[in-house]
Amino acid sequence: MSRKKFGLGQKRWQDAINRVSLNLKTVRKGSVSTRGGSFHSDSEDIADGPKQPTVLYENTFQLEPKDNQKFPTKKAEDVMKAIFNSNLRDKKYHSDSSKTLTTHLTELIRTQVKQELGKQNRFKIVVLVLVGSMEGQGFRCASRCLWYPQFDRFAEYSYYNEHLFAVGTVYGVYYE
Repeated sequence: MSRKKFGLGQKRWQDAINRVSLNLKTVRKGSVSTRGGSFHSDSEDIADGPKQPTVLYENTFQLEPKDNQKFPTKKAEDVMKAIFNSNLRDKKYHSDSSKTLTTHLTELIRTQVKQELGKQNRFKIVVLVLVGSMEGQGFRCASRCLWYPQFDRFAEYSYYNEHLFAVGTVYGVYYE
């Protein structure tokens, strides 16, 4: 192939060759680049060596928690009480910032409860926080869940000040 055939000058011809050689260096054996994505086959590369075996975990067949692994409702209530008291003590209700406030409180409660449970827990933690303004109205909060009452538990805590109220619920659902 010559540059005269394509009508390219010396500089443009050299740039085109450099781009092609760079692209060829980045393509690995067994991989195919396509427009908008890439595909890599599962065949082992010569440079990478043999493929490592994947780790498979067997089922524990543990269908119920041990007696010392029950969901600690009292600890979850204490966590919610401490977080609500420290974060909502001097707050006023603003509808614009209530979304970020509830997500922040939810994440704090979830991480604290998970730390209390430890790493060897088998509970899925679901946290629900509701924040509203205190204007003399009544408020009822209800929830329905499908669960095993002998294993699954929940804890709730309500916080009030002169400007707002907050209701927090932590569900500890045992999963196998």
